[in-house]
Amino acid sequence: MKSVEKALQFLGEDVTVTRDLCKLLEADRVVLPGVGAFGAAMERLEGYGLTEVIHRITDRGTPFLGICLGLQLLFEESEDEILKVPQIGWNDLRFPKESRLFKGVPEGSFVYFVHSYYLSAADFKDVAATTEYGVTVHAAVEHDNVFACQFHPEKSDRVGLQILRNFISFT
Repeated sequence: MKSVEKALQFLGEDVTVTRDLCKLLEADRVVLPGVGAFGAAMERLEGYGLTEVIHRITDRGTPFLGICLGLQLLFEESEDEILKVPQIGWNDLRFPKESRLFKGVPEGSFVYFVHSYYLSAADFKDVAATTEYGVTVHAAVEHDNVFACQFHPEKSDRVGLQILRNFISFT
């Protein structure tokens, strides 16, 4: 969470870290970073009353970015990887469609992954980026105002900063 906060501040953004429901609903944009296991994280979100708030935020059109576990939490379930867990390292991205999140990011750019789970989106039209790690990993999704990355843009140097800059520009 701290690295996401620092990256956004580096880009000139005022950042509020909160789970206060009112503050979240008033936000211009919301970022949900996360690390850990899917089930435990869902329990924490539900315990804090955040699952309903996330639905309200996304339903009203507020730009929303999930990062790493934050991507997986937007879906109904998550699957363990087939290969060595966790995957830690740099992988290149492929873009199956034009994406607002990846504007100005050349295909083949490398980003930093640290994860033990991966997304396989039910609807491929929402997949904005893929990478290969023994299987095709849906590395990012984009649907209307909802964006999410399996990788860590805040740890992905200039490419990651461009992705965050693109997200910041959404109104």
